[in-house]
Amino acid sequence: MINHLITQKNWKTQLSEAITSIDELLSILQLEAVRENIYVPKHFELRVPRAFVAKMTIGDSEDPLLKQVLPDQQEQIKVTGYVADPLSENTQNPIKGMLHKYQSRVLLTITGACAIHCRYCFRQHFDYSANMPTAEAKEKIIDYITVHTEINEVILSGGDPLNVTNRRLFAWLDTLESLPQLTTIRIHTRLPLVIPERLDDALLTRLSQSRCNIVMVIHCNHANEIDTLTAEHLQRARAAGITLLNQAVLLKGINDSVEVQAQLSQCLFSCGVLPYYLHVLDKVSGAAHFDIDERSSIQLYWSLLAVLPGYLVPKLVRELPNRPFKVPINIYNEY
Repeated sequence: MINHLITQKNWKTQLSEAITSIDELLSILQLEAVRENIYVPKHFELRVPRAFVAKMTIGDSEDPLLKQVLPDQQEQIKVTGYVADPLSENTQNPIKGMLHKYQSRVLLTITGACAIHCRYCFRQHFDYSANMPTAEAKEKIIDYITVHTEINEVILSGGDPLNVTNRRLFAWLDTLESLPQLTTIRIHTRLPLVIPERLDDALLTRLSQSRCNIVMVIHCNHANEIDTLTAEHLQRARAAGITLLNQAVLLKGINDSVEVQAQLSQCLFSCGVLPYYLHVLDKVSGAAHFDIDERSSIQLYWSLLAVLPGYLVPKLVRELPNRPFKVPINIYNEY
């Protein structure tokens, strides 16, 4: 790990100082030799906070955290079946900034910005500029939820909803909490892993005071993403009464072994986080080199059931377009 990169700067400063230069990243990690395997993307450029880079191993081109963020020439290979909008989300947003895919809940893309650009991201081609909720759209969203009384949960997503300021986030919370039908507000975020300081006192206090159940679903793919500082902040969030769950993506060469997955579940649990979903990769254009065949994912899953207690085994799922739920992988196909 690169300890000298770890600072005590606040999360906003860390966000603004994220590494966006491939040259700088390779220099820090002493990996100039791998340059021939990478490229400089014109869209969805490199972006990675220094605190996350500090968890990587110098000189290791196979570091599981590095491979999630470093652009690879393989992204430029067009593969049949891998498309820009693998979940057909562009057809499921009746109002700007809102997706309604599941009956009892809606998802709000309150920002298009992320602290980190993960190369397998299924929304890397999503038109955020056309889907940011304006003040007018926000009113329409509230009206839509009110009319659709079956909706009892709102998911804040993006981008990353914790990428916005507390002031803006709290304004959304105030508005949503004013709707009596809502019982749960869910926050999908990668920030606690890449800039742990984002879970600051003001945020945790506000979330702990919500009349709604607050569920925070973090996105952690490898136990190396959780260092001492990250663990401390997650434990503080759990102590504040926030339900913490994790969703991971199964990634070739990064977390596709029983040992790595078991270690991840155990590490998460030690921080107060329960494994929730293990996603088979969404077939987004540019990410085919991360994909694992379904048979291998099923074999991995059965092995996990053998070494972990049931509560530490995430659900193996695939998200498919125009389905009203996450689709469980049929693990009996290979049993």
